[in-house]
Amino acid sequence: MSAVVTVGVFDGLHLGHRQILERALARRRGDRCVVVSFDPHPDLVLSKHFHAEPPLTPLAEKRARLNAMGVDTLDVIPFTRELAALPPERFVAEYLISRHGMRALVVGENFALGKGRAGNVGWLREHGAREGFEVEAVPLLELEGAPVTSTRIRGLLAEGRVADAARLLGRRYSLSGRVVKGRSVGRTLGFPTANLQLHAEKLVPAHGIYAVWARPEGEREPSMGAMSIGVRPTFGESERTLEVFLLDWDGDLGGRDLDVEFAHWLRPEQRFDSPAALSEAIARDVAATRRLLDAQTSRR
Repeated sequence: MSAVVTVGVFDGLHLGHRQILERALARRRGDRCVVVSFDPHPDLVLSKHFHAEPPLTPLAEKRARLNAMGVDTLDVIPFTRELAALPPERFVAEYLISRHGMRALVVGENFALGKGRAGNVGWLREHGAREGFEVEAVPLLELEGAPVTSTRIRGLLAEGRVADAARLLGRRYSLSGRVVKGRSVGRTLGFPTANLQLHAEKLVPAHGIYAVWARPEGEREPSMGAMSIGVRPTFGESERTLEVFLLDWDGDLGGRDLDVEFAHWLRPEQRFDSPAALSEAIARDVAATRRLLDAQTSRR
């Protein structure tokens, strides 16, 4: 069976990625839609100076989101220096045509593959005319005066600007993990928190306090939550923790999964002079969370 194929890392599956994927899906016409991706990230293999960062979308999440979009197959190819050294015609023949019966290739306008990035869009169109596949190049998406890229989204999250990141993603940035036993510090302050252990390595936004939507495992609807990311400086700790206080929640979350979506940045992490001062600040955070998320709900 033939296929419409697109190739890329697609970390984040942001609006720019989705524009490419939607064009591939639109061209399917009974064919399979195949996403060919790579692991590890090509920059990690090829660049001596590339700093490895956790992904925006771990593989399991990427697969689930692509399936939800209607993609038939995610083919993850191990990325090596040997793979990078392949001439573009060999990569196309072995990994796209022979492997998937490619009838059409949909990529971004600045896409290139093969040794020395020789297989750019112009080359692919000429090669496709000889080998029997079409090539569609999708223009780079710009939003708010700049291109939508994973790097840009990472920068926003590093500053805690989760609402701005959400506009580029087309959805709220999210984390998922298991609620594990903590030191019960929040409980002693009057705000029992769920301590989150991530299921997979994933980029965590900047240290600070956030208004979030949190959905416990087994629940259909999310609850309002105030989330702290940081090291509990008031208590002199140094290990990062992810803690969520669910508003209006009265139940045991221990051992359950919790999905968290970031809605708003509230404030940076701070060191307070006493636990009582911290408790007062948390009360203000909870009130701000309720106000912001109530307003968000009323606009729906």
